[in-house]
Amino acid sequence: MKRLPSYLSRIFLVDAVILFGVVCFLLWLVSCLRSFDVISVKGQGVWTLGYQGLLSMPPLAISFFYICIGIGLVRALQALKGNQELNIIHSSGGLPGLWRAAGVVTTAGVVGVLLLSNFIEPYANRRASILSASVAADLVSSTLKPQRFTQVTPGVVLLIGGRSGNGEIQEFFADDRRDPETRRTYIAETAQVSTDGEEYVVELRNGSLQNHDASGRFSEITFESYDLNVERLSQATGESNPIWEQDSITLVRMAMATGWTSDIVRRLADRNAEGLRVIGICLLVLSMSAFPSGRRAKVGVPLEAFVLLIAFGERGISTYSPMGSATGALAMIVIGTAVLLWRVRPRRTWPMVTA
Repeated sequence: MKRLPSYLSRIFLVDAVILFGVVCFLLWLVSCLRSFDVISVKGQGVWTLGYQGLLSMPPLAISFFYICIGIGLVRALQALKGNQELNIIHSSGGLPGLWRAAGVVTTAGVVGVLLLSNFIEPYANRRASILSASVAADLVSSTLKPQRFTQVTPGVVLLIGGRSGNGEIQEFFADDRRDPETRRTYIAETAQVSTDGEEYVVELRNGSLQNHDASGRFSEITFESYDLNVERLSQATGESNPIWEQDSITLVRMAMATGWTSDIVRRLADRNAEGLRVIGICLLVLSMSAFPSGRRAKVGVPLEAFVLLIAFGERGISTYSPMGSATGALAMIVIGTAVLLWRVRPRRTWPMVTA
């Protein structure tokens, strides 16, 4: 790589990486504050709090990734414009080097966000489910206090009558109201938490399972033995979606073996749309900032704010568009490409008229 593309690539990447690192740290702090109940209610340690906050970061980091790339790129271009380096690049024929540097940053951003969305996020979701089940199992087996209602997760309340010396729970009660259509209540004389190394199960003995429908119907099932998966109690929605915990390669293999379902197709499309967002935001930033301007009047609103407005608008379009999650990204690509082609179009030069 020649010196100019290497120099510009380094400037673009440094600004984007620093901004993304700061955003990730702030997101981790926010995630820890949101998960503070693992200490205040569930009796876990600070390390568990930090680990749970780390596992909840990937979805948020993916949402802000292309914004950080766009803001880092626009800040670097504004700095080049401020010290007249951008004018020198244009006047000395260095524009191809600028495009190559922008291509390097865009490619690195696409690779990074696809790694996050296709592999790191599913792994974090899988580890978060295991951690939530472990925390819930510890809460049930040792931390839960007798004769005291305790919330495992929003919508799930537990109560025990006592605990024997061998860890057996007396008078187990669990009320699950997460599903607005059905309320489930588990009642058992005794209970015991066990694990096979990967999954945690509450072994209920001599009890009943009561179901209350939204229409008012009531049903009850009595049992001598019932194994309740702790993960069912620890998930915020009651049922975990296995697709969210599988990486894209595994999803493709599943689809080729059992058939392509709408959930798999939608999930793969959502993950890969993140790469298109990086391409779109880079094209728009280049169309706005890669060209020097002879105007002395400065825009009152910084271009970083425009990048944020574009990103929020793209998210809104992609969320509510019936055409899919890549609608906003494709719109950014089309608009950015059109503006760039218009700005680099050859200008007609008029011959000088001599008297």
